[in-house]
Amino acid sequence: MLIHQDCVFYKGDIPCKPHKDFGYHCEGCPVYKKISNTILIIKLGAIGDVIRTTPLLRKLREQFPNAFITWLTYSPDILSKNWVDRILNVSAENIELIKNIEFDWLLNLDKDGIAISLAKSIKAKKKSGFSIDEFGHAKAISTDAEEHKWLTGLWDDLNKANTKHYVQEIFDIAGFNFNDEEYILESAPSGNNWNIDKTKKVIGLNTGCGGRWTSRLWLTEYWIKLAKDLLSNGYEVILLGGEQEDEKNKFIQNESGAKYFGFYPLKTFMDLLNQCDTIVTAVTMAMHLAVGFKKNLILFNNIFNRNEFYLYNRGEILEPDFDCNCYYTPVCPNNCMQYLFPEKVLQAIKKIK
Repeated sequence: MLIHQDCVFYKGDIPCKPHKDFGYHCEGCPVYKKISNTILIIKLGAIGDVIRTTPLLRKLREQFPNAFITWLTYSPDILSKNWVDRILNVSAENIELIKNIEFDWLLNLDKDGIAISLAKSIKAKKKSGFSIDEFGHAKAISTDAEEHKWLTGLWDDLNKANTKHYVQEIFDIAGFNFNDEEYILESAPSGNNWNIDKTKKVIGLNTGCGGRWTSRLWLTEYWIKLAKDLLSNGYEVILLGGEQEDEKNKFIQNESGAKYFGFYPLKTFMDLLNQCDTIVTAVTMAMHLAVGFKKNLILFNNIFNRNEFYLYNRGEILEPDFDCNCYYTPVCPNNCMQYLFPEKVLQAIKKIK
């Protein structure tokens, strides 16, 4: 019996989709699609980091339409099966699997221990990104683009001088020209009947920033004032956040009159955020979700290089009116976010058409 093991639809242990949908066998299959290239992407990272790497898929599919793309990540649920052929969570079984495949191209875009170790040990005809040196540290594999990304991670002064945003940097590493390729992000309705007045402009206020970089936190009283001001200007205001922000959001709701529906699993949170027209947030997962859903974005930044973030001309980056030396500092000694005032944020929102 003819078996097309080199077909993008072939599974090896279960029926392929064309067989399940139409009953096709390999002999005479009208949708047989021969694999031209095998590509492995290693981008483990946080959900936001994975989301902002997805524009690379658009270029890969353009350049290699018949490629079989595998992606290894800690955040498999955020990736689209329409764009990635094999999505692998990080596990011993999956690592063993990819170590026994020879890929045409390995793209490792992470610099942590497991990623750089795999970059060295996995067989691939071409490797891009980062590997491991003799001391167990990350190193650039070969190109100037890789060295640029490596060095800006080592030295604050070089990082501050960097003028390239993240998507441009990973396109450079892959050897592609960046032409405003968008994020790839899919959201299905959660089934929730959100009590949101869509006759008004809906503003989502994401009030948290995670536990690692609390220097990014905006004052609770500022969120309250902004919510009140937005409501008095005719906006619909929704409070967003996770379990960590639940008590704070309940307090802001009681003090301001903004709507708060609670905290939810990722897919439901994505659906709620997608109901908004504009998102106000610090540098968090919500920022990347907003960019992915093509929302207007008011982004708070105080500890990172603002050039790192690309908003696709759909928003504005706001920083405190205070020269604070807290670059990449988990806790800001001057609490510089107190110098980013609600009035400035309100004016930025009003400018959005």
